[in-house]
Amino acid sequence: MTEVTQLTPGIWQISLPFQGETDIIGSYLLAGSDEIALIDPGPGSTSEALLDGIRQAGFDPARVTHILATHIHLDHTGGVGKLLASMPQARVFVHSKGAQHLIDPGKLISSSERIYGERMQELWGEILPVPQEKVQVIEGGDILNIAGRRLEVHYTPGHAIHHVIFFDVHSGDLFAGDVAGVRLPGISYGRPPTPPPDLDIEAWSSSIDTLKKLRPDVIYLAHFGPVRNLAPHLESIRAKLFNWGDLVLRAMRENKSEAEIIELFIAETRPELQRISNDPRTLERYEIASNYPMTVQGYMRYWRKHHPERLEA
Repeated sequence: MTEVTQLTPGIWQISLPFQGETDIIGSYLLAGSDEIALIDPGPGSTSEALLDGIRQAGFDPARVTHILATHIHLDHTGGVGKLLASMPQARVFVHSKGAQHLIDPGKLISSSERIYGERMQELWGEILPVPQEKVQVIEGGDILNIAGRRLEVHYTPGHAIHHVIFFDVHSGDLFAGDVAGVRLPGISYGRPPTPPPDLDIEAWSSSIDTLKKLRPDVIYLAHFGPVRNLAPHLESIRAKLFNWGDLVLRAMRENKSEAEIIELFIAETRPELQRISNDPRTLERYEIASNYPMTVQGYMRYWRKHHPERLEA
């Protein structure tokens, strides 16, 4: 059964079962003023679980009025097109740089197929186009009056060029998508998810500055749940973002292969997590949320694209 938690009056977290695990991918439901909004409704493979979670929270999926995308990666919004069949009133709010990929997901699907191959259906399920008339383009600086809240939209690239966060200045709630990293429940360990193709270390660091300047009371992570010790958490994400990049850069300068860099990366970075929790299941769960090969691939593309001059030995 889908796990649903009411976090505050008007906010529910829906844990979407993914690869046999819970509390790794989360969607947030906001309700108020006769409106229901979903933030990052997840992949098509978990759509039925999401619908079940909405019902458990006490709402009819057909009453959902707004779907908000922090960004368009498949674990966040891959199921939107499929969900709209059950949510006829809903409009989809997405940054301008991601909107076209929801309307025509062909390029997104083909690039994902190169990475996931035969596991595409198992991981992400059905990926359907979103009708253009259902899409509302948003930009940083926009204000959304939704579900009894005044949500500020802030552009936060780095993890993805189409990434935004939603901040309720009155309640102090900030819905962070992936820009505030991955931190699974019960583990005081956060790490930046750095998949290709859009990783930009400098832009991400600036986006972390944006989050800190907003001074939210709580950050809601997509992976997974609320975080309140904000400054230490965000600075830990920033430190790893740079340190891990330097590690991959050194290995690339030594002309190591991708497989060798992944092996080296795991050997250098996994011990920190093992010192916090040596439970093999914890390691597996972090790997599901943000795996090592894609982390390395993101950095390798970043260095080749943004700083090829630094690859000189």
